[in-house]
Amino acid sequence: MAIDPALGQLDYCYLTTTGRVSGEPREIEIWFGLRDDTVYMLSGGGDRSDWVRNLMADPAVSVRLGDTTFRGSARVVDDPDEQAAARPLVHGKYASGPDHMANWRDHGLPVAVDLEA
Repeated sequence: MAIDPALGQLDYCYLTTTGRVSGEPREIEIWFGLRDDTVYMLSGGGDRSDWVRNLMADPAVSVRLGDTTFRGSARVVDDPDEQAAARPLVHGKYASGPDHMANWRDHGLPVAVDLEA
């Protein structure tokens, strides 16, 4: 699927998960990076964040980029090479200097959403 790379320049994306207890949709506004058809995010709360717990229970999510909503499958990024690419992609978009938010970059939990056509 070809996603307009300009969508990656937006300030935020909107991730909707399904509540693991309620079964209701839960939407958050979150910083992100876009590479091809994958959206990357970093969870500062690691796997303790509700949104991460939700997607671990049910990986079927939606991501809104501007006026376009995509369905996708979310996952925690375990592969070290993919983590090494995802961290600077997201951090570099928002950091104002080399050490700005370095702890978030280095210790945030990388999450990926592989978007569907």
